[in-house]
Amino acid sequence: MKLFKRLSPIWFAVILIWIKTVIVSFIGFNLHPENWTDILFMILSPIGAIMVILGINIYFKRKVKPAAIFATMVILTGILFGDLLYYRFYTDFVTVPILFQFKNVGGIGPSTLELISPWDLLLFADLAVFWLLYIKRKSVHEQITAKSKGFYTAVSVLFVFMTIILGMVKVPHLFSESYNRQQLVKHIGLYQYHLYDIGIAASYPLNRAFASPSDAEASAEYVQSQEDKPSDYFGAAKGMNVVLISMESTQNFVINQKVNGQEITPFLNSLIEDSFYFSRVYDQTAQGKTSDSEFMIDTGLYPLSSGSAFVRKTENDYRSLPHILSDEKYYSAVFHGNDASFWNREAMYDSLGYNRYFSKADYVVTEENSVNYGIKDIPFFQQSIQHLEKLQKPFYARFITLTNHFPFLLEEEDQFIPEASTSEMVVNRYVTTVRYQDEAIKTFFQDLKASGLYENTMFVLYGDHYGISDKYEHGVLELLGQEDTIVNRMQLQSVPLIIHVPGVEGKTFSNIGGEIDIRATILHLLGISAEDNFSFGHNLFTRDPHHPVIFRDGSFIAKDYFYKAGKCFNSKSEEETDINSCEPLMDISRKELRLSDDIVHGDLMRFME
Repeated sequence: MKLFKRLSPIWFAVILIWIKTVIVSFIGFNLHPENWTDILFMILSPIGAIMVILGINIYFKRKVKPAAIFATMVILTGILFGDLLYYRFYTDFVTVPILFQFKNVGGIGPSTLELISPWDLLLFADLAVFWLLYIKRKSVHEQITAKSKGFYTAVSVLFVFMTIILGMVKVPHLFSESYNRQQLVKHIGLYQYHLYDIGIAASYPLNRAFASPSDAEASAEYVQSQEDKPSDYFGAAKGMNVVLISMESTQNFVINQKVNGQEITPFLNSLIEDSFYFSRVYDQTAQGKTSDSEFMIDTGLYPLSSGSAFVRKTENDYRSLPHILSDEKYYSAVFHGNDASFWNREAMYDSLGYNRYFSKADYVVTEENSVNYGIKDIPFFQQSIQHLEKLQKPFYARFITLTNHFPFLLEEEDQFIPEASTSEMVVNRYVTTVRYQDEAIKTFFQDLKASGLYENTMFVLYGDHYGISDKYEHGVLELLGQEDTIVNRMQLQSVPLIIHVPGVEGKTFSNIGGEIDIRATILHLLGISAEDNFSFGHNLFTRDPHHPVIFRDGSFIAKDYFYKAGKCFNSKSEEETDINSCEPLMDISRKELRLSDDIVHGDLMRFME
C-alpha cells in the first residue's frame, strides 16, 4: 500500500493506458482471438512495454513528475490513435519505414477524415482524468525510493520477457514471420511490437553491408528450379507494343456486376469477350500499395513487408521488365498524372530502367479536370495520346490511373451510374468512380484505334490493389448478397487481370494466380524465355495450381488449401481443417518471402549476371 501511494501517478497511468489499449485491441483491431490463450495474450501483452516506456520518467530520477508522465501518456495515445486510423483502412499496423513515406499516403485530407469516428474522442478520456487528478491539482512531486523503483523495474521486465517467451512457445515462427504484424501484435503487444520494429529498421543497413555473392546463389538456385511449362500462347504477341493500365483500387467483384440494372464496368465486360481474362488473380501488395504492384510486375519480387521498395530501395540493382525488354529494343515509359516525386517514382523509375516518365508536369492539370490525387482519368488518357504517338517503337508503356482512389470522390457531372444503395457510403461512391474509370479506358481504346496504334499493341489491364478495405467490406458483401465469412472476404482480394491481344481469340481462366505472376505472363506472350529473368512469378497460362499464391502477411491460397488469420481451410469445402494440412505450403510461403527479402534488403541482384 505504501509503495502504491508513493508511485500512484505512474501506476495510475499504467492502468489507464493498459485498459485503453486492451479495449482498442479487441474493438478497433480485428486481431481474431481464436481461443482463451489468445484472449489472455491480448490482455496481458501490452503491460510490460507500457511500464517500460512510462518508467523512463522514474528510472533516472528521484521524484515522480506527473507532467512528464502525462506527456508520455500523450505520446502513447498518439501511437495508439495513429495505429487505429491506419488499421481502419489498411488492416495493418504502422511501421518505421511507413513514417518516412507519410506524404505518399495523402497526409491529412479527405482520406484521413473519412476514417475518423466520433467515438475516437473516448481515446483521450483517460488523459482528461489524469490531468484533473494530478496536473490541475498540482500534485507534489513524490520521492521515489530505490526499493520501489527496483520493484517497478522488476515487474516491467518480468512482463516483457514473459510475453516474449510465452509468445514464442505458442507461435514458434513468431519472429521469423515478423511480417505477420497481426500475429506479432496479438502475442507481444502493440507497444512492444513498435519497439521491436524500431530495432529491425535500425538493422536494415547492415543487410546490404554484409551481403555476399554466396547469399545470392541460394535465391538463384530456388527460382531457377521453378520451371514453367510451355503453352500454345508463347509468342502470341511477339514484337507488339505493350500497354499496361494500372486500374486504381479496382477489385474483381465489379466485373459483370450490376447496380440498379446497370453494369459497373460495361467496357471491361465487353473487352473480356475478346481477351484473356484471369478471374482469380489476387492482390499481393503490402504497405506500398500501387507502388508495390508496380514493383512486383517489373521485378518479379515480393514487396517489402514494411514500407515501399520505391522509397527505401531505389539504389538497388534490378533485373526489371524494362531492362529485359530493352534487350529486345523496346523503349519504356510511364504515364501518371501526379507529382513526379510521389512514391519516389522519379528516382525508382531510373533504377528500373525506364527511358521516360510523363508526370503531372507533362499534363495540363486544372482545378476543373482534377480530383483527389490528380488529373481525372478521362483527360489523363486524352492528353497521353500525343505523348504515346511520339514514342520510339516498339514501346512498353505503363499508365497509372487515379480517379478511383479512396475516399472515391466524384462530381455529379462525371457520374455515369447512380451510387449504389448499400448501408456503406464508401461502397456506394466506389461504384461511381469505378464506372468513370471504365469510361475513361473506353475512350482511350477509341483514341488508340483512331491513332493507328491499337492493332500492333498488347494491352494488360489489372487492378493494382483493393479499394474497399476490411472496415467497409460488409458493404460489398451486402451489394453482392453474400454472407460475411472469412472465405467470402478472402475472395474479395481478387483483382481483375485482362490481357487483350488484337486478333487473338479470348479465353477466361479460373486458375489462381497473383500480381507477381503478371511479369512472367507478359514475357511468355512476347515470346521471351524466362531463363535468366530472375522472378518468383509464374506464367499464368500453365501455373501449378498447387503452388500457393503468397500474401505479404504470410497467408496464402492454393488449389487444395488456403491459410488466413492463423487458420487453415479446405478450398473445396471452405471449412476449417487441421493446421498441419497447411504446414507444407506455409514452409513454401516462409521460404519465398525470406529469399525475396534477402534479395531486396541485401541488394543481391548486383551479384547476379
